[in-house]
Amino acid sequence: MMKDRHFAQFHIAGFTYYDGVDVFHELKIGTVVTLKAEPTNGYDPNAVEIYYNQSKLGYVPKTDNKLLSKFMNLGYHDLFEAKINRVSPDEYPEEQISVIVRIAKKN
Repeated sequence: MMKDRHFAQFHIAGFTYYDGVDVFHELKIGTVVTLKAEPTNGYDPNAVEIYYNQSKLGYVPKTDNKLLSKFMNLGYHDLFEAKINRVSPDEYPEEQISVIVRIAKKN
């Protein structure tokens, strides 16, 4: 029986301020992105950055980052897997890319 591993889904906050425009053509549904806690962020101590390879795409929205950052700051970096689940080039830039976060499968 498959257990539900869904943890969160959100648009990338700050997408227009970082490197998203440079790699937008490479972002597809199913593209793996990396989450990285940024506890030294001066605006939000729970900030979680989102990367595609070496390109920073933006952040997990503040409304969705508290538990993610808590687990990551405790060293559970491999607890989550994140992928792009929607690409909508005609939407407002901050709503063009949606990410789904799941609890990683146990090996």
